[in-house]
Amino acid sequence: MQLRSFVLLLIVLAIAALAALNWPTLAQPTVVSLGLTSVEAPLGLLMLGLTTVLAIVFVAYVLSLQGTVLLETRRHTKELQAQRDLADKAEASRFTELRHFLEIQQAQAHAHLLARLDSLEKQLATRVDESHNATAAYIGQLEHQLQTRPPTAQAVPPVAHPLV
Repeated sequence: MQLRSFVLLLIVLAIAALAALNWPTLAQPTVVSLGLTSVEAPLGLLMLGLTTVLAIVFVAYVLSLQGTVLLETRRHTKELQAQRDLADKAEASRFTELRHFLEIQQAQAHAHLLARLDSLEKQLATRVDESHNATAAYIGQLEHQLQTRPPTAQAVPPVAHPLV
């Protein structure tokens, strides 16, 4: 229980205790002036009744205020949820945009890589052909040199070593 509620409960209990203990005095009729006229009525009961009416009005005001605050809070909560949904949709569209952008970038990078690989493959094929042609030319040149070389004397048999 909150401190305010506890204090209000103590005040109500004190009023009720004083009214119960002093009931004969509160119920004793006296002359009460109402401004233009005077009547004979129990002043204590009139004051107790007005205090009760004031308490009822106060409770009604507090309940009305609390209801208004609850309705306002509910309205704010709905607005906040709508804004949150809107932000989530915007965030989702940004993620979709980013995904689309990254897919385009990846496709461009893939195409560039394939083009580069094709270029390197062509360069490698050209180099292989050049190397093949150079090797064939060297072999052809060696064959030509072997064919056009003058005949040489018979190879001299190795001399046997006398110590053996």
